[in-house]
Amino acid sequence: MTVAVRDGLRQDVLEANLAIPQVGLATLTWGNVSGVDREADVFVIKPSGVPYEDLAIDHLVTVRLSDGAVVDGDLRPSTDTETHRCLYLAFPSIGGVTHTHSTHAVAFAQARRDIPVLGTTHADTFNGPIPVTRDLTPEECAKDYEYNTGRVIVDMLEEDDQKAVEVPAALVANHGPFAWGATARKSLEHAIICEAVADIALHTLSLAPTAPPPSHLLDRHYTRKHGPDAYYGNPDMTTAS
Repeated sequence: MTVAVRDGLRQDVLEANLAIPQVGLATLTWGNVSGVDREADVFVIKPSGVPYEDLAIDHLVTVRLSDGAVVDGDLRPSTDTETHRCLYLAFPSIGGVTHTHSTHAVAFAQARRDIPVLGTTHADTFNGPIPVTRDLTPEECAKDYEYNTGRVIVDMLEEDDQKAVEVPAALVANHGPFAWGATARKSLEHAIICEAVADIALHTLSLAPTAPPPSHLLDRHYTRKHGPDAYYGNPDMTTAS
């Protein structure tokens, strides 16, 4: 390695990438996870096209956050690298990004539909629908396509970091889901939940059209897990006295 990153980052990124096929989020090599070290001005990401079963920690690529230059690694980074970089630059809260082509979330993306909030399972993680972007223009596809893929997400969220915190995923129209979180592992978790609630929503909508549940119920489920009054879960047992 020629660039030092914070302890554990490369291992976290490796483990999150290896989990993508294990949890059924990707076919072949259709997915990638990255994690950022903002103090070092770099992020670590999966290399392009390397099968998950062959992926090792030495294959990971380190990219400079400020300009997108590869600063460590012998392989080309994921083709989605510039999308990850765009999201990191726009939203300071993000520590990791996951992109997949998971079936049910992609179905919503291809239909250009938000994933609606139809129950408390969705509201436990996302404080509102998982939104879908506008279509990219011909000019945006012709030049800086991957960076512009991130820009349509950023523009949709109005560059509002709090919106990114409250709904940590988005669908790029005709493409698929991007999810993010405080760490690479957390971004993967949000990608898993995004796919799960997309699946549930499709089943629900296939049974009957349905109105959103009462807002007070959705608010209770979101706030019991997020924010200053959250009470879901327990402290880290390794540090609790």
